[in-house]
Amino acid sequence: MEKIYRISELKGKIHNPVVTLGVFDGVHRGHQKIIEYTKSLASEKSGDSVIITFDVHPRVLLENKTPFFITSLSHRLVLFERLSVDYTLILSFNDSLAQTNAEDFIENILVKELGSKCIVLGFNCHFGKNRSGNIKLVKELAGKYHYEAHECPPETYKGQVISSTIIRKAIQEGALEKAEAMLGRPVSILGTVVRKSGRGVTMGYPTANLDLHHEIRPPQGVYATKVCWKEKEYLALTNIGSRPTFSKETLSSEDETMEIETHILDFHESIYGKDLEVQFLFRIRDEIPFGSIEALKQQIEKDKEILLKKVLSGALMK
Repeated sequence: MEKIYRISELKGKIHNPVVTLGVFDGVHRGHQKIIEYTKSLASEKSGDSVIITFDVHPRVLLENKTPFFITSLSHRLVLFERLSVDYTLILSFNDSLAQTNAEDFIENILVKELGSKCIVLGFNCHFGKNRSGNIKLVKELAGKYHYEAHECPPETYKGQVISSTIIRKAIQEGALEKAEAMLGRPVSILGTVVRKSGRGVTMGYPTANLDLHHEIRPPQGVYATKVCWKEKEYLALTNIGSRPTFSKETLSSEDETMEIETHILDFHESIYGKDLEVQFLFRIRDEIPFGSIEALKQQIEKDKEILLKKVLSGALMK
């Protein structure tokens, strides 16, 4: 997948583009259905599949705040690439774009700039000033601007339409199996590995401390996880919380200062400053304080034993 940050860079590259549009927070099963449909149409037409997304979520500008999301832009781009999309165009969501009415967006960006021959939208996709653009408008203007318009129906889970809002709630409540069923993939976080105290190294359990860039995470606790580094999978233990053995501070589930620490088993590379994706397998226990460093180390060994036992049983790493 090629990432493009300026529309002008796409000119001369794409052929017969089939385009879809959205934030796609979470890249859940509903989003995957839209993207797969876009790819299928591109293949039929011997064209290129193109996703248009934004550098920041529109709510950041429109509501003047940075809410928490399932996936940051960096994370979404990783997931788009796994779906084998040809191109992703990342538009800068600024005041000018926010004030662009829906028909102008279709005419100037989708048709004139991109040369879209086919546009695919989800049933609830909105775009343009005041969210006035939708699949109904795209279909109405198809003849005027000479493109095909296709609507992708929703995906459901237990009779309920899958949405990013429902998945966010499930993750924050710790309902990982429910969230995974709607995501169509394991619940995961992606963050930049940052330097902290280095206490894990001195204990003999080095950890990757993650800055999540406003991604939500499951509730506090210790989790069995998996990371992929340089196309190799590693088992890991991930602690989410306030490190009560070393701190008395209590943090909320959306607190940016909450520690996300991942101890990767049998891993010895330096990854400071790199982005790391952590996939959640299951919850092991609550985060609890220990009376001594030795007691904490003994518990970590027990946590590893629980994780490895499931691996040996064939329940994980499929």
